[in-house]
Amino acid sequence: MDDVTIYHNPNCGTSRNTLALLRERGLEPRVVEYVKVGWTEAQLRELLKRLGKSPRDILRLRGAKAEELGLTSPQASDDMLIAAMVREPLLVERPIVVSSKGAVLCRPADLVLGIL
Repeated sequence: MDDVTIYHNPNCGTSRNTLALLRERGLEPRVVEYVKVGWTEAQLRELLKRLGKSPRDILRLRGAKAEELGLTSPQASDDMLIAAMVREPLLVERPIVVSSKGAVLCRPADLVLGIL
């Protein structure tokens, strides 16, 4: 399987564990350090569609500014969340892995096995 992409933050233990698990399986995924390269709105919307999740489902609460920015409020719209994630990439929970078999937010890391 050559078409695996991991949206990775090397500072995150779960992200590092997921990448290691992929490599243990003989895969060398395309690694996207999303904190460095950022997100586009279109990219996030496509990922959400593939994940079958809402922006709130992938909103990182711990170690991010979600609450400070008012994003944890029930009144925060999906468009508001996506715009904030584009401005502040760390607001997206990690890691996300995409393959030809699907996409998954790998928390815990072994969830990646379901799309390999």
